[in-house]
Amino acid sequence: MIDDKDGSTFDLASYQITNPDQFAQNMLRFLEGAGKVMTEFMDRADNKQTPFSTASEIQDASKALNELVAHWMTHDPAKLAEGQAQLMRDYAEIWNNSLVSMMGESPKPVVEPDASDNRFKDPDWTTNPYFSFWKQSYLVTCRWAENMLEATEGLTERDRQRAEYHFRQLSSALSPSNFPLTNPEVVRETFRTDAQNLVNGVVNLADDMRKSGDLLKISQTDIDAFEVGRNLATTPGKVVFQNEIMQLIQYAPATESVYKTPLLIVPPWINKFYILDLTPAKSFIKYVVDQGFTVFVISWVNPDGSLADTNFDDYMVQGVLEAAKAVQKETGVKRINGLGYCVGGTLLATTLAYLAKKDEQVFRSVTFLTTQVDFSKAGDLLLFIDDDQLAHLDEMMNKRGYLDGSRMANVFNMMRPKDLVWPYIVNNYMLGKKPFPFDLLYWNQDSTRMPAANHHFYLYEFYHENKLAKGKLKIAGEKVCLSDIKIPVFDLATKEDHIAPAESVFIGAQMLGGPVELVVAGSGHIAGVVNPPSKVKYQYWTASKASADSLEEWMSMAHESPGSWWPYWIEWLEKQAGKKVEPREPGKVLGAIEDAPGSYVRVSS
Repeated sequence: MIDDKDGSTFDLASYQITNPDQFAQNMLRFLEGAGKVMTEFMDRADNKQTPFSTASEIQDASKALNELVAHWMTHDPAKLAEGQAQLMRDYAEIWNNSLVSMMGESPKPVVEPDASDNRFKDPDWTTNPYFSFWKQSYLVTCRWAENMLEATEGLTERDRQRAEYHFRQLSSALSPSNFPLTNPEVVRETFRTDAQNLVNGVVNLADDMRKSGDLLKISQTDIDAFEVGRNLATTPGKVVFQNEIMQLIQYAPATESVYKTPLLIVPPWINKFYILDLTPAKSFIKYVVDQGFTVFVISWVNPDGSLADTNFDDYMVQGVLEAAKAVQKETGVKRINGLGYCVGGTLLATTLAYLAKKDEQVFRSVTFLTTQVDFSKAGDLLLFIDDDQLAHLDEMMNKRGYLDGSRMANVFNMMRPKDLVWPYIVNNYMLGKKPFPFDLLYWNQDSTRMPAANHHFYLYEFYHENKLAKGKLKIAGEKVCLSDIKIPVFDLATKEDHIAPAESVFIGAQMLGGPVELVVAGSGHIAGVVNPPSKVKYQYWTASKASADSLEEWMSMAHESPGSWWPYWIEWLEKQAGKKVEPREPGKVLGAIEDAPGSYVRVSS
């Protein structure tokens, strides 16, 4: 045990080999396994220049960063030289501090990580001069890059966004916490287990590669701990209608009476609906049923090549409109309430604009959860939607008839690499541990495929051309306009959303033609939505009906409330739901096909 003058210590004994023979044997096993895995990896799609693959991401990052360095050297070489000189001074100070630390002193760190940065929580990042050196060198380099980019002038908005995104990828990847020799926890575990952790890690990696589709799925949770219908998606109900692209589930009542107007939920087709029906304690659907509402939800098919030509029109007509007709028939109510989540909300908004153009009144109100209808500020996802990438994506989808779910999952994970990629690489492949059971991450890995025609239309017409917001989108023979949507709208954005940024949701809300109740919730795209009141987590903001020119202005006048937004929304929905009636048993009119959650959701990719 070595003591610093400030009383902090690090245990030198934990960094010593205790059984050299066993250590050597395990290292040989590790190297043999690693060689086999690397040989297999070289033949996988991960290593090929295909859309959203690791190889294509590395190529795009290299191109973007090379262009940025060239810009610095051409437009402001003096600023680049000044920044590099400061970086060298910081490195020198860190080196001097490391030498002083090894003599028992405790110099003030040159830089400290954010308090929320979990990568450097281990005490040895601070008390051990070796690990402290790597930590501080990494942090000052990140600070230098961020400052240089912030001070760079003459970049277009897209080029700056690309640079920021790729800097984030690079800085996340190069953290010393991601390398076995510079991560104190991995080094200690390697010595403690005589390198058995590295052997286990190679086995875990081989297992993940074997279970993965096109691209490597890094296990984020223990998939054996969960099963849809057993401990996920267990809210009682029946499938009361189905066609080739969806099943419609009606949930059993839980109260002595229910509101007359039923609720139809339209989830995203790029994920499975049970994100809204996880464990009972987290289930949004169960919560709504428990408040006295008759709830229906669409469960989209996990399509294969036979549905390659299924397009956006089909998802609207055979999906939303057929589901709405079934709800009307089952309940006897002509005007129902709707709720759309993420791209399910985009689909529902398009449907509402279409119905308004046809002068058909099907919905009484609508709730949008983290839904974009304007894509001008759609965040980092716009970086994946340029002409070249869309052309390559079309070529791939046309060969199979669908986009493998692993590709979109890879995109979403790479947008938050520090949280959704590298911690699991360290835990699974370096520490050799199994991931912790977590229902939300199980859902995150349970990806779905996307029909080629529908995904092409969505990426081109919405993301690339932004036609819905411009009033130029043509759907089922009609040109639709968002301002034609006059029914009451509850519009939820989440403050830290990286998929549907709050600013994007705010802009879209201004385009709707009726009364809009805008609410901003804490956290991000998933946790901000799936936030049951019992957890008392995060917060939400509401404002009066006063208009605002920007999200910042709206937030400045908004009132912050602690906890979940769910009860606040229930109060709003009650006003749209009519009087109370007798509870409705599922399938009384349409008949019951099978128990919830149905068979479509159980099909894996």
